[in-house]
Amino acid sequence: MNNQLLDEITSEYLQEKRDHFKVGDGVKVHVKVREGEKERIQIFGGIVICRKGSGIHETFTVRRIASGVGVERVFPVHSPMIDKVEVDRESIKMNARMYYLRDRIGKEANKVKEKRLFEAKRGSVK
Repeated sequence: MNNQLLDEITSEYLQEKRDHFKVGDGVKVHVKVREGEKERIQIFGGIVICRKGSGIHETFTVRRIASGVGVERVFPVHSPMIDKVEVDRESIKMNARMYYLRDRIGKEANKVKEKRLFEAKRGSVK
């Protein structure tokens, strides 16, 4: 009973346009940053290593390597501070959580099996 009431109240704050990415995808998150009276957009790019929660409480974690140091940032999916989420690289989903990327160093840290789209079918090469 309480869950139904909570879902009904929070349903108007859900943003459906942010459901198009999954764990393992390379994304660019456009975040609104307020500095004094001015507001600008800052881009945080990396690989989505996990998605947690459901409904209004859903979050996702993005990891990237900055100056040789791994940086992770957790974003609420339905936050009004997120302008948009762009998918750079679509991956073949391997696991529900990709925490094993934390142990990787250098180029290995960004290697995830990517989905490749072929225009010609096998055997019909012109």
